[in-house]
Amino acid sequence: MVVPGGRRGQTGRVDEPWVLHVDLDQFIAAVEVLRRPELAGKALIVGGRGDPTERAVVSTASYEARAFGVGSGMPLRIAARKVPDAVILPVDQAAYLAASEQVMAVLRSQPGATVQVLGWDEAFVGIQAEDPEAYARRLQHDVLKETRLHCSVGIGDTLVRAKVATTFGKPAGVFRLTEGNWLEVMGSRPTIELWGVGTKVSARLAKLGIATVAQLAAAKPDDLVPEFGPKMGPWYAQLGRGDGSRTVDDTPWVARGHSRETTFQQDLTGSGQIEDAVRELAAHVLADVAAEERPVIGLTLKVRYAPFLTKTYARKMPETSDPAEVLARALDLAAKIEPGRPIRLLGLRAEMTMPEDSRQGHTPTRSGW
Repeated sequence: MVVPGGRRGQTGRVDEPWVLHVDLDQFIAAVEVLRRPELAGKALIVGGRGDPTERAVVSTASYEARAFGVGSGMPLRIAARKVPDAVILPVDQAAYLAASEQVMAVLRSQPGATVQVLGWDEAFVGIQAEDPEAYARRLQHDVLKETRLHCSVGIGDTLVRAKVATTFGKPAGVFRLTEGNWLEVMGSRPTIELWGVGTKVSARLAKLGIATVAQLAAAKPDDLVPEFGPKMGPWYAQLGRGDGSRTVDDTPWVARGHSRETTFQQDLTGSGQIEDAVRELAAHVLADVAAEERPVIGLTLKVRYAPFLTKTYARKMPETSDPAEVLARALDLAAKIEPGRPIRLLGLRAEMTMPEDSRQGHTPTRSGW
């Protein structure tokens, strides 16, 4: 774990603590190009089973495909229409996980690095350095040499600023954001460009007369409480300033829950079909939970009605490790599904108790994890 401090380097100058955010460029597409070099420079889309006639979404797209408006989460059939000559490949999670582990090993091998993994393709790296840009470029060189993958690096004095800085470094570049230049760089930008602010939150902020990052940074935390509550109101004000945790925490991440979901190629319409699907999802989730050896304390059923309306049904429950009890509660939730409405997707999530020594919080932006 890296905490604020400093040490004197070989030059006699003080090495300062920095947060680097390392983000692999078009990661999934890049892994596919490594396996198929002939795809380099082509419009490449990865999603589902690689069949745009099926219901699936884009997992990632190469920069060449993104130039035509293709993005993650877009229905695969729409992406195929946007780029008719694109190469469309199925998702290969095992290949991406193996590549990710190779990259994280390179990051952990860097001198004095503390690595906090965020996902397959990104991590925070806590360092102490006199010249963080030079450190970042050496890191990029080592990642490219060992994995043949390019990455962008954001440098910051908080996790938030490092994360946002990466967007200015893409592709394969380095950018620094600190308290000193935060408002100069971000002040005039819309709040939706902040990490953790989406379309809905930015719209709610706009109703309060807050459209830019500078306006959010200047807002009094108490003034945001009526709209966002006593916890999130002050947090959004903090986010506008780029403030927050400066600690890179390498405590292993422990999953709060496990989930599975299925998109059906043909809508489910009958109650028997729905019950069978929920039972199958529950079997997969229970297998995942059993491997954790932690009791279940809550369930959430995700239902996407045709054509594309998503609702969730959730309930807390007494701690239990009894699969029959979990299945019974999942079927109770399924009984809330609106009868007669065609269903295109079902998902089930089980929330578990957390170990006492697990990382606290939810996300790095919220002054924790």
